[in-house]
Amino acid sequence: MRTKISPSLMCMNLMEIKQQLHVLNTRADFLHVDIMDGHYVKNITLSPFFIEQIRPHTPLMIDVHLMVEEPTDFIDAVAKAGADYICPHAETINKDAFRVINQIRALGKKVGVVLNPATPVSFIHHYIHLLDKITIMTVDPGYAGQPFIPEMVAKITELKTLKQQHGHPYLIEIDGSCNTKTYSTLLAAGAEVLIVGTSGLFNLNEDLAAAWETMSQSIQQAQNVPGATA
Repeated sequence: MRTKISPSLMCMNLMEIKQQLHVLNTRADFLHVDIMDGHYVKNITLSPFFIEQIRPHTPLMIDVHLMVEEPTDFIDAVAKAGADYICPHAETINKDAFRVINQIRALGKKVGVVLNPATPVSFIHHYIHLLDKITIMTVDPGYAGQPFIPEMVAKITELKTLKQQHGHPYLIEIDGSCNTKTYSTLLAAGAEVLIVGTSGLFNLNEDLAAAWETMSQSIQQAQNVPGATA
């Protein structure tokens, strides 16, 4: 399976949104949009309005990561704005996970769930088979540029094993410090989607097309490491 790439738009140059979307539209697999409420995490980044503004300018799947205390306050708004995947944190929905999953499905959207570093895979055991994507946070949520947490490699491997054993359809996605230092480790563990931000893409070169080429070469080299996925 080819590694899929999802640029984190909170890390892009917001003064050059249209130009950067033009570059990403022919290269990326998803566009990752972080929505934070200032409560679940202290930061505040993008919004449903941002999704609405970029939707006419990209054919790519827009993947929305809800770092918010009350996901149900945002689900309808991000769906209406043009989201394709809606991904709340498991920690925020487990009191009513099946209702939330059904709400997202009823809107015609794909369902993802995000796991914080300290949250085990067992936390989502009863609805893992219903998910289109599971995102493993390899940094604590809320801010870009944090160091990779190596203990998360075992969690990625666990998800890969469960997927193979039970035929689950979910994609295994990684959010946090995806860059040249971690690509080979992540791919060998079973990562299928890499969310790239400052260290993985946008800070590599002021020319985003050149930055993408540098990133692509690094990922290609990582895929050639024994044990990594192709």
